[in-house]
Amino acid sequence: MKRYEPFEGKIGRTLADSTPWWPTPAHPKQDAPNVVVILIDDLGFSHFGCFGSDLPTPNIDALAAGGLRYSNFHVTPLCSPTRAALLTGRNHHSVGMRGISNWSSGFPSMRGQISNHAATMGEVMRENGYTTLAIGKWHLVSMENSSSAGPFDQWPLARGFDRHYGFLDGETDQFSPDLVYDNHRVEPPKSVGEGYHLSEDLVDHALEFIRDAKSIRPDRPFFNYFAFGATHAPHQAPEEYLLKHRGRYDEGWDAARERWFARQKELGIVAPDTELAPRNEGVEPWDSLPDNQKRLACRLQEAFAAFLEHTDAQIGRFVRGLEELGELDNTLILLMSDNGASQEGGPFGILHEMKYFNFILESPDEAVKRLDDIGGPSSHSNYPWGWAQAGNTPFKWYKQNTHEGGVHVPLIAHWPDGIAAKGEIRSQFHYVTDIAPTVYEAAGVTVPEVYRGLEQMPLAGASIGYTFTRGDARGQRSKQYFEMGGHRAMYCEGWKAVTRHVPGVSFDDDRWELYHVAIDASECHDLATSSPEKLAELVALWWREAEEFGVLPLDDRGIELFGARYRENSPHPLSRHYTYRPPLSPIPPQAAAGIGGRSWDLDATIDRPAGAGGVVMASGTENAGVSFFVQHDRLIFDYNIFNEHHIVESTEVVPTGPSVIGLRFRRGKNDADVELVIDGRVVGSGHLPFLMRIISSIGMSIGRDHGSPVSKRYRDEFAFEGRLERVDIQLISQNAGDEEETAAREGMARQ
Repeated sequence: MKRYEPFEGKIGRTLADSTPWWPTPAHPKQDAPNVVVILIDDLGFSHFGCFGSDLPTPNIDALAAGGLRYSNFHVTPLCSPTRAALLTGRNHHSVGMRGISNWSSGFPSMRGQISNHAATMGEVMRENGYTTLAIGKWHLVSMENSSSAGPFDQWPLARGFDRHYGFLDGETDQFSPDLVYDNHRVEPPKSVGEGYHLSEDLVDHALEFIRDAKSIRPDRPFFNYFAFGATHAPHQAPEEYLLKHRGRYDEGWDAARERWFARQKELGIVAPDTELAPRNEGVEPWDSLPDNQKRLACRLQEAFAAFLEHTDAQIGRFVRGLEELGELDNTLILLMSDNGASQEGGPFGILHEMKYFNFILESPDEAVKRLDDIGGPSSHSNYPWGWAQAGNTPFKWYKQNTHEGGVHVPLIAHWPDGIAAKGEIRSQFHYVTDIAPTVYEAAGVTVPEVYRGLEQMPLAGASIGYTFTRGDARGQRSKQYFEMGGHRAMYCEGWKAVTRHVPGVSFDDDRWELYHVAIDASECHDLATSSPEKLAELVALWWREAEEFGVLPLDDRGIELFGARYRENSPHPLSRHYTYRPPLSPIPPQAAAGIGGRSWDLDATIDRPAGAGGVVMASGTENAGVSFFVQHDRLIFDYNIFNEHHIVESTEVVPTGPSVIGLRFRRGKNDADVELVIDGRVVGSGHLPFLMRIISSIGMSIGRDHGSPVSKRYRDEFAFEGRLERVDIQLISQNAGDEEETAAREGMARQ
């Protein structure tokens, strides 16, 4: 017969005249290290104690004391692009991730997923015999493909990981997350009341996966990509951590920045002659703030600090787990942030982030009425610009920007068997694409030129392993471009040209700044006027790099790329009609019918025993959402506008037996009207004073209320007790601008 698999033995007529042969499976080199890459979300350069702050991060500081700190490490200004560059070793535009994976621009630079011509570390390491594990946030799949219907070709298991436990979108509620286990959705193992928090759950599963692997196959090292949801909004932590931070930040962000900056100099994280960048535009002097604004800002910073300290405790628990297994000494741990501290809390900070994305500027005078909710299940908070810039000390600007505040982050390397130096600092310029080559070098792995029949892009990075033994070694990376939403920068041999783009303004009109960052790391002295030749040289180099790495066309769209693309053979048909047949898994926002900011109809075909009730459809959380349910024989619609509940209840009872129940939702300009219907008859109506364009980052449930309950009228998921045959939702467009506006607003909530 024709043989399709290699066979190097001999096959005779009988066993006696045949020779068996077994193929040798791929196996790493002798004593190959385990590798753990730990990624923290939206964390600034100074936030770790070992990088200058006085926030308590003792476990992370211990890793730094036992290894190396990198004081000149850079990333992209946003989460999905950094993750794509980290996992592939290629530039983010080259692999199709210009921005976050919720977007697809129609150009190769922004597909919402990593090109298959750029194998991930998971794929390469698994091909070389490693056990590969992904824990936590993924955010590298086009989000309309993130439902339980798939397709699954860009989920972690299809991109090289043997196991995955975490979430797929850019953020999730830390107390009631949208969890994915391998290729299916699961419920959290316990409730908030029982002490659940996502970070703890992630560590539990990481150690479980590692114990499974090492107990059965101790010969195989593991590669663990561990991406916490922390410290991205919502800033949520267990109550005991929140209470520990009460009053710690009452002195304000100006005093904190000055103190953290002084400590950075003392630690050697920044050079002695570094200057502290001036306050960003929109950050007011702390002493000038009204009392309520101070109270709100302090409590929001307390929630962030508690979240970080709790994350640090979980990292400590994970490291102790490796030590107990005898695996810590030969494990290379690389710990870093994906971008600088976030600016999405606005000038005051916010108790509920979705208000910000609905263009509701919640005043501190209003927010202080709910101070004690901040950091718990009943808030979705983010801190103000002043505290974000403090986290980015000594730099200016934030996440999304290509100035140092957006792209200059901490990196820690810890490997007892491979790094003899303890507690030292490395100051060579490095970039996120250097991580994959470093891992491959440590593991003794060669990157394939062809993977699964596809030619592979060359790596854009180079290993930082040379710094493990020589702190004074000359840096091996001389240049790197940056681009995000039109913000651009070009680093070359200690110089940096950078521009902060305003969407809608011609790119030709952007004002480029020039800094000699080798001696002015905080970008305080703009030399564009005094050194025009150097500036022109770097700008020209940026354009050459943009051509080479697929940056073009320049595109400053962002939120416009969110929302559904209606087309056949997709989750969003041209008819805008959705039919859901329960039971089914929760549907993530970008894959579900987008009811935010639109008019829509819902019809549910039910068969109800006497007295039966339950949720027909719910979307959101206890902080904001909509829920349509039957209770006490009545139809009820609860429109939860950021913890303000507006209830519409039917005037007639829902009949027993079969019926079709539904609602008619009609938007006004900034308000809406709703009618409840039974078998086509209007049985209740109400006016809603505000129209939520953005509802939540938690999606839609059919036949139950997944996660924290939207309505206060029931507890838990309140599953429908009768037979729910189908739920039909029809989206209705009232004018051409509705969908574009809604898509834009939907998007920023999940950025």
